[in-house]
Amino acid sequence: MPFPLAVLVSGSGSNLQSILDKIEAGAIDAEIRVVLSNKPDAYGLVRARNRNVATWSRPHTDFPSRQAFDAEMVRVLNDHGIAVGQGAVVLAGFMRMLTPEFLRAFPQAVVNIHPALLPSFPGTHGAADAADYGVRLAGCSVHFVDEIMDHGPVIIQAAVPALPDDDHKSLAARILKLEHCIYPQAVSWLAQGRLSIDGRHVRVSGAHPASLGDAAQPYLTSPGLEPGFLPQDV
Repeated sequence: MPFPLAVLVSGSGSNLQSILDKIEAGAIDAEIRVVLSNKPDAYGLVRARNRNVATWSRPHTDFPSRQAFDAEMVRVLNDHGIAVGQGAVVLAGFMRMLTPEFLRAFPQAVVNIHPALLPSFPGTHGAADAADYGVRLAGCSVHFVDEIMDHGPVIIQAAVPALPDDDHKSLAARILKLEHCIYPQAVSWLAQGRLSIDGRHVRVSGAHPASLGDAAQPYLTSPGLEPGFLPQDV
């Protein structure tokens, strides 16, 4: 059976779309059972409905506490077959810190993507902070989620050039193209059971060597991307 997934979004959900597209193309053997949001007007919910994926949305302000909101999400996820040892939770622009209670409900099964090369520039403005700092390399990281923001063990990273005339938008757009490659790739590894965690190190069974772009599209990913997840496949 396809590996069960749930996706949490707060905004446009472009990374959700990249995963939906790879599932439809047969590159990921998984099924998104439900998409949840704390923003009822999040466009990610529209993307899910366009693919006949179940959705759930409630403003977190409707709940008396962060714990109460997360407990309700756990209930919804359990109802859709996401539980301990069953599936995983994918954060795709979900703009809230998850409680320890939520993470304990899905041990080592919650993943996130961040638009910076962690541990540099954690927080909600990773690409903008990198551009402001004047870095020469920027990028994105897929990682397991723990109780500290943008801190859990890293699964895969991609680096792209940061140019002197980049502003926040141009650098973020260059990073986003690689997000749409490495996040579906990481989800595919997760669905295949190829990931294991050893302290802060994530092992990828059968990982490819690092992937390199070319002069027309320079990038580096480590581990390497597999066929179906390269930038030209997006």
